[in-house]
Amino acid sequence: MRPPIASLVVLLLVVAALTVIGLDGIQSERIPQAVLNGEQQIAADTALSVRTTIDAEASAVRRTASAYPATSTSAPATALKALTSARKAVLGSALLDPRTGRLLAAGGKPVPLAGVDVAKTASGHGAILPRLVTSGGTRHLVYFARVTLPAQQEDANQDQNQTSNRADRQWLLAVCESLPTLTTYGDGRTAEVLDASGTALATTTRGTASPTAADSGLPAAAAHAASGSGRDTDASGSMLGGTAGTRRTVAGWAQVASTTGPGDTDRLGLVVLTSRAVPAITTAADYSRFALEAAGALAALALLLGLALHFLVQRPLLRLYLSANRLARGATEDGPATLEELYRPVPVHGFGELARIGRALESLRRQLLGESGPQEFPARRGPGYRALAVVCVVVVACWAVPMIFLLNRADTTSAVPAPVLADQQARTEVATNRIRQSLDQSYTDLSDAAARLPGTSRAAQSDVLRRVLADHKQYRSLYLLDRSGDITLRVGDTPLRTLVHVPAGGGITTVNTSGRIPAIAAYAQVRAAKGKAPAAGVVLFGEIDVKALNSILARPKLGSVWVTNDDNKVLAASVGYRAFQSLPDSGLTRLARATQGAPGTAGTATSAVLDSSSGPSVDAAAPLAQSGPTARLGWHVVTAEPAAALQIPAVQAEQRTMLAGILGLTLGAACLGWLHVVVIRPLRSVAVLVERLAGGDRRTVLHPVNHDEVGSVTRSLELIRQALAERGRAARSGHAAGSSRPLLENTLQR
Repeated sequence: MRPPIASLVVLLLVVAALTVIGLDGIQSERIPQAVLNGEQQIAADTALSVRTTIDAEASAVRRTASAYPATSTSAPATALKALTSARKAVLGSALLDPRTGRLLAAGGKPVPLAGVDVAKTASGHGAILPRLVTSGGTRHLVYFARVTLPAQQEDANQDQNQTSNRADRQWLLAVCESLPTLTTYGDGRTAEVLDASGTALATTTRGTASPTAADSGLPAAAAHAASGSGRDTDASGSMLGGTAGTRRTVAGWAQVASTTGPGDTDRLGLVVLTSRAVPAITTAADYSRFALEAAGALAALALLLGLALHFLVQRPLLRLYLSANRLARGATEDGPATLEELYRPVPVHGFGELARIGRALESLRRQLLGESGPQEFPARRGPGYRALAVVCVVVVACWAVPMIFLLNRADTTSAVPAPVLADQQARTEVATNRIRQSLDQSYTDLSDAAARLPGTSRAAQSDVLRRVLADHKQYRSLYLLDRSGDITLRVGDTPLRTLVHVPAGGGITTVNTSGRIPAIAAYAQVRAAKGKAPAAGVVLFGEIDVKALNSILARPKLGSVWVTNDDNKVLAASVGYRAFQSLPDSGLTRLARATQGAPGTAGTATSAVLDSSSGPSVDAAAPLAQSGPTARLGWHVVTAEPAAALQIPAVQAEQRTMLAGILGLTLGAACLGWLHVVVIRPLRSVAVLVERLAGGDRRTVLHPVNHDEVGSVTRSLELIRQALAERGRAARSGHAAGSSRPLLENTLQR
């Protein structure tokens, strides 16, 4: 009996303490932490875009060098022209002898290699990482790749199939390009790429940057913070800059380094810095007083309930336990002391079941003394201890329900600061740009493969497609279609397509409208070259693995991300989804439709705070395509981040207030339910049995179920039942008078 009551008091006091701890620590700063976190994530997203661009360019240079069909008689100038003619971003290029560093051929602007040890750079077997160099006061990137040439024949008349004793030769290709172009999202935001010393290498601004955003100390501080994290990590952070009036600069920094082991950008020491001025909050919110009041009310309720249960349940039950033991001793033991126990009336304490048991025990005491016979008890009874438990739950609910549903409610329209909403929209646009770049790159790679197909045999075409599939992991299947739409050549997995058509031109499309997996594909025309044999088909399709798109979407603190088609059906997502399902909320669908502009326009991104079943949600949507091969798709990227996941004081206060109410109600109901199971319900059963026993039922054996106070009362009642049954059998055999006479004589002697 004591553990449930003590647990109820202790646990409610713990909830009161947690309420103070949880709510007292919430204070609204002039610049909310959610704004700082948002700027940090925007910097990290921008750094990811820069890293992806550099990695893709380095891989493309190495792939081009590896696929170049060099011969033992290839001239360096001819090879260099073939290696770089298709690359529009090349500023300058060079072919070098990797052993001596001698320049063999050059094109465009001179490649600044003054500080590069060519022999050391070309040594080894792994990929050569890009270098950051200076040319004319401007910083550029130099990408390297090895070009392997077959060994020269020692004798012109030597059999070509004979194995040469000389090893293959190599050239070192060096390609100089500008730093990737930064794309900045969010009005008034400035983005910079810094080197390890904090010098700005590239700067872009969207809209008009606030004067406070041009904080001269931020680049050096960002470079210093990044250097403390190591050069081969993707560390990020946020900072506060200068103040001008009611606005203050918020900055985020992130390293341009690989997240999954060594990468092409690890040694560059590049850091992305983003900044913009945001309005400071003028009204501060302090929840400490509310926390103390709520905790004090719960502590008072806990003590009140503990005292009520102690005086209404615990003490009466202990007295009943002592009275039952006293009657059992008087009924089973001989002697004046035990007989005296039977002459002490049983006090009736409490109400409900305990009062019923007390009255029945008093009737049994009188029956043991022969003063009365069996007694019937009324069937209709008043409220019992079950009603007391319900009242206690209601008392706890009077504190918990307002905490859950009424107090500290966050206003959906004003709880989320405007900069946080703007950051969600900007991050959605960044995610849209990553998806667009990935699809555009898939189309470019497929177009390059399609250009290599004409003029080769079918076996060579299959070999080209296999190499493309091995080099580009985003494809799950590559196949050629003839003019009737039949597949004439395929590598990779079985195509998912259900739409049989031969489109004109090239781009990105979907080739199914139902099924378990959305089939997104890039396609390009295979044009017949003059004087060369045609390819096996007229259109090359590359089905893109939707898992590759899903992996791009997931970003920290961006929430759930979906890619939808022009009918707002889900094609890819960062969370679990069913292909071609609708968005999980109608508000998200309306938000996606709001991004659609007038016919022929690209549309604009939008954001809003929407109500959901789990509370307010910060949502945004952006059109996927503005130009390029995806422009005609009409796809969207939609994001939804629960406001509870953001460090917004009003939302935190609401969530923690609700949590305190839920904990208080749950723990209070659990302890009172425990009391009902171990005390109240057994008492109800004992009350029924003792009334039957007092009414003359001597056959029903009373078995104690638990080893507690109620079980002890049950054992005492069983002893009383046995004594009454024995006396009943003695009375029927004619010995009742003899047995009662000594009892009366002893009474008179006393």
